[in-house]
Amino acid sequence: MKKVLTVLSEWGYWGEELVGPLEVFDEEGYQVDFVTPTGKRPVALPPSMDPTYVDPPLGKPVVSQEMADKVQILDDLSNPRLDNPIMLSKWFPDRPYWSSPKFLREMEAYYKALDEVQEDLEQYDALLIVGGSGPIVDLVNNHRVHDLILNFYKMGKPIAAECYGVTCLAFARELEDRKSIIWGKHVTGHCKEYDYLDGTGFVGTDLNMGPPPYPLEYILRDATGPDGKYHGNVGKEISVIVDYPFITGRSTPDSYMTGKMVVEVLERGLRRYGW
Repeated sequence: MKKVLTVLSEWGYWGEELVGPLEVFDEEGYQVDFVTPTGKRPVALPPSMDPTYVDPPLGKPVVSQEMADKVQILDDLSNPRLDNPIMLSKWFPDRPYWSSPKFLREMEAYYKALDEVQEDLEQYDALLIVGGSGPIVDLVNNHRVHDLILNFYKMGKPIAAECYGVTCLAFARELEDRKSIIWGKHVTGHCKEYDYLDGTGFVGTDLNMGPPPYPLEYILRDATGPDGKYHGNVGKEISVIVDYPFITGRSTPDSYMTGKMVVEVLERGLRRYGW
């Protein structure tokens, strides 16, 4: 049985971006384990459960009634599937401050702990990072998430990310050279045309950030460098890119295809797709 480790924000994931890959993995008989930054049960963003919600940049509803029902069932507290996710903050070590009086010893302990965690990760065949606005808060600049990604990268295992979850790949860097692991790679992700002008919000707060705090497209263009490329595929309904070990999906409509490409990579050795 293949096993996929799935990372979810505690500040709101977009429903279909979990449901899509999850249904694909379930159909294949894969085991899916969930992990969140502090072990809290993840919650879906309310608009991703609302079939009347009109996506401002696209100017149309993006949640079907069928998908809204599926997300509501998964999000309901009576459904135990998302209960008790793995606590990333307990699983992965904290990185010491440079100013620590015992910095060298603490860094030695830090790297030793990461080696031990890598042994835990050998049971998994792939990693998935689910998107939505929540990752902006607790995944994108979370060094434990970066270390999780780097461990899968070192093992040469597939790493999939959707929407704003792709930002985590851009910021996953070794401390020594600080070069993004997607340097020289082809990726997709939330394009500038899809960014909100207003209304970026998070579960558990009334905060409206207005537009997203960063344009993901610009980050990905810079992180891939001159020999890689960001693909927005604006005007195309689907945008999923495979440049092994990375599988990236642009946004909500790409969720099922992202899951299918993970299966293609694991079962049939796919190494390149979409570019």
